[in-house]
Amino acid sequence: MSTRYTLKIYRGSPGHQYWEEFEFELIPMANVISSLMEIQRNPVNKQGSQVAPVVWEQGCLEEVCGSCSMLINGKPRQACTALIAPIIAQTGNTTITVAPLTKFPLVRDLIVDRSVMFENLKKVSGWIEADGAYDRGPGPKMSQRKQEIRYVLSTCMTCGCCSESCPQVNSHTQFMGPAPIAQVRLFNSHPTGHMQAAKRLRPLMEAGGISDCGNAQNCVRVCPKKIPLTDAIASIGRDVTLQALRDLFSFPDRE
Repeated sequence: MSTRYTLKIYRGSPGHQYWEEFEFELIPMANVISSLMEIQRNPVNKQGSQVAPVVWEQGCLEEVCGSCSMLINGKPRQACTALIAPIIAQTGNTTITVAPLTKFPLVRDLIVDRSVMFENLKKVSGWIEADGAYDRGPGPKMSQRKQEIRYVLSTCMTCGCCSESCPQVNSHTQFMGPAPIAQVRLFNSHPTGHMQAAKRLRPLMEAGGISDCGNAQNCVRVCPKKIPLTDAIASIGRDVTLQALRDLFSFPDRE
């Protein structure tokens, strides 16, 4: 006997959101994205009414770009890897709720504006500055352990799942969230990036910086890439303290 399932989507524009249901025949390897694509192809809801297609963001479709973040059964995750059959098997329910993230401004339907995450990366100088020194040959070698730490930090997609799950990220605080803090650890552990470590650490001393973290540890539970965000926050918290002491006593920044 065939199985049918329903996507119950919280859609609309800011101030005018509503739930709408769409029904599908379950096919092998169907995921939330393929279901949304089917709605785009044939935008008819469960009541048989022709409606406007649902809009959402997508890119790589292999959990690399981070653009398809949304709430699926109330949990922030990537829609491209949200397979329908396992969700039904896990919940025992053939109705799956889909909604936009709540910690970012709503654009329309399932699209939100995650610009604040990219602005926070600018604030902490989330990059390595190139000065032409690459033509001098290979730089310092890194230990295997440091390479392994840096690799997992580098897989961050700026998807916003960590911020969505963090109780400290809300309209009453300026907390930048876990992802930018983890990226400070990534770039400060680079031999060239370390030369500008103080430039990245000082913004974390300001409002919205690392002291606003409440240590809820939700971020590390929902991160699609399994980045050890709490370890990164703890490590950077120590570095911020040491930098504050160096600044207080006018010690030069270590290179």
